[in-house]
Amino acid sequence: MLTRYSPYIYAILRIIVGLSFLLHGTQKIFGIPSGKAPVPITSLIGIAGVLEVLCGLLVALGLWGSYAAFLASGEMAAAYFITHASKGFLPIVNGGELAVLYCFIFLYMAAHGSGIWSVDAFLNKTGNQLSSPTQLRN
Repeated sequence: MLTRYSPYIYAILRIIVGLSFLLHGTQKIFGIPSGKAPVPITSLIGIAGVLEVLCGLLVALGLWGSYAAFLASGEMAAAYFITHASKGFLPIVNGGELAVLYCFIFLYMAAHGSGIWSVDAFLNKTGNQLSSPTQLRN
């Protein structure tokens, strides 16, 4: 029923997930929107915050989306095993559901590419940029 809308639904998913991820980063490095004190950028959490801002923005814009999503997926896998897995392996037990969901959503996005409504798609139409890893193989 919704198949014909799948490119648009995917684009909305990419934008919303990218902006949500960006907010996790701004919360860590600027204390916004939570009002919590920012963490030092040179700390492990600060580096994660910088990655979240950069990757979230790139994914939302669809600029080098596959690469940014792959990096974000790896960050979330590391976050799960560094922060959550020591409290029990299952995400429902250790509070790591969000890290697992982000990890696999970003992994799917890395394989899928930026899709429509993206800078990659615009640049691909002008012949300057590839918008998905599958185009590298063709």
